[in-house]
Amino acid sequence: MTTEQLTLFGVLLATLVLFVWNRWRYDVVALLALVVSGLTGLVPPEDLFAGLSHPAVVTVAAVLVVSRGLVNAGVVDTLARHLTRVGDQPWIQVATLTGIVALSSGFINNVGALALFMPVAIWMSRKSGRSPSFLLMPLAFGSLLGGTLTMIGTPPNIILATYRQQLGVAPFGMFSFLPVGAAVTLLGLLFISLVGWRLTPQRREQDSSEELFEISGYLAELRVPEECKFAGRTLHDLIAAVKDDADVLVIGLVRRGQLQQLPSTFEVLREEDILLVESDPDSLKTLMDVTGLALAADADRDDAKKKDKAGELNLAEAIMTHESILVGKTTTALDVRERYGVNVLAVARQGHRLRQRLNKTRLAAGDILLVQAREESMQSALNELGCLPLASRGLRIGKPPKVLLAGSIFAVALALIALELVPAALALVGAAIVMVLTGLIAPGEIYNSIDMPVIILLAAMLPVGQALEATGGSELIASALLEVAHSAPPAATLALLMTAVMLLSNVVNNAAAAVLAAPIAINLAHSMAASADPFLMTVAIGASCAFLTPIGHQSNALVMVPGGYKFGDYWRMGLPLSVLVVAVGVPMILWFWPL
Repeated sequence: MTTEQLTLFGVLLATLVLFVWNRWRYDVVALLALVVSGLTGLVPPEDLFAGLSHPAVVTVAAVLVVSRGLVNAGVVDTLARHLTRVGDQPWIQVATLTGIVALSSGFINNVGALALFMPVAIWMSRKSGRSPSFLLMPLAFGSLLGGTLTMIGTPPNIILATYRQQLGVAPFGMFSFLPVGAAVTLLGLLFISLVGWRLTPQRREQDSSEELFEISGYLAELRVPEECKFAGRTLHDLIAAVKDDADVLVIGLVRRGQLQQLPSTFEVLREEDILLVESDPDSLKTLMDVTGLALAADADRDDAKKKDKAGELNLAEAIMTHESILVGKTTTALDVRERYGVNVLAVARQGHRLRQRLNKTRLAAGDILLVQAREESMQSALNELGCLPLASRGLRIGKPPKVLLAGSIFAVALALIALELVPAALALVGAAIVMVLTGLIAPGEIYNSIDMPVIILLAAMLPVGQALEATGGSELIASALLEVAHSAPPAATLALLMTAVMLLSNVVNNAAAAVLAAPIAINLAHSMAASADPFLMTVAIGASCAFLTPIGHQSNALVMVPGGYKFGDYWRMGLPLSVLVVAVGVPMILWFWPL
């Protein structure tokens, strides 16, 4: 083993340890690996940042932008609105939801597909009186399986398509992955629908859907009495007077019998105004003692309650994604009321409403928020905050002409790629530009829709992966694998490779796993004097099927909090599903991609 190889293996080992440690984000770890590789001469200076222009990186970015266009047009929502009619049978709900997520994941970003349908799953489970835990893990695994269907379904497929091109042959086409991916996905979905969901932990100690956000007991109507010191001052002044001592939200103002919901904090209070306040009893007492507000008269209070019951207060339940700007922060720290026009009235975590003061609660991904906002700004505010509305408040359905337009643009791009008329990166970038020009994507959404950590991860790890090949490190690993599988049939060698990549993808990002495993697979094929295609396809399936841990893929992490899962819960369904993928995937690869 040469000095270069020892150095490279040391860098890769340290990188894997940092990936598993998860203290630093994976894109930062990848950049650190790239910098160290450059300083030690493993990657030539002129190649350090070549990954940014790599076709795989450009294609992944374009897919994310096109996915946003399809979502904006209502293409996915149009599919989702029918899911609430599938009935209450658990296996039917699992089969329908997981199947539609898998299908969507074949054509749009699989994390995006999961995020769109996860609120539907939570609403369906609550409506059926069951915990979301029985639906969310199958949904996450379905999104991973669906990514194996097409070249654009998941970043590993895009990466491996370009590696095939480096062998002097055409890259994998749009549907080259479909025969093997369809078999793995269909049998995986069958297992999940009939058996797998029964292996998920059933968290039954959830609050019922009716009790979770029952806020009527926390609403109070306070009157601004005559000669009150806050008459003639702004609502902001009133709230600031008790900000450090009470947890109070003003969700409405009644003036002369007219309800003004979510009043501006710069609204000047008048005598006899009635404020609709959401508060716990202790905070309510503090508010009254400090400000001099009094409980409203019965008649005024009944009038305000009638208006509340009539639905004039626009409330919505929304789930926080991992990209939400609220993660790790309090609503007070971000001042969401004044900056975004949103009141956060209550928070639920793992099926329970949190009872502590909201201004002291650090929010987490997967929390469900009860929010109030003006009807016309509700959707845009939730988008800015990185939250998804639950389906119980109505799915946003795009107008048919926009659905048709977006679908047509995407279909043309797929056809150009499938017929090999233009490269995938060019076709998808072109589709993204057309979506921007036709108004399906606002210019400001272009860069917001791109998952930059994944882009940086790819751009940084691709040169490191090429260094693995240039230094002979991949050949060394391939030789070791060949020694292990020397007396075994080819099917056993592929099974060993798929298992190794699958285990790797459970602790590192799947794109990084594909980058590291692709050169090893190619050298293993050369050592066996066989075609590289079945080995690359084996890596594709293995890298996409991280079912054992919540850290291997963003989809698994996204469902962890709302499903109430623990780290060790994933292998219960994930282990038999992984065995099934290997048992089905290897024979299908050998059938469609012979050695």
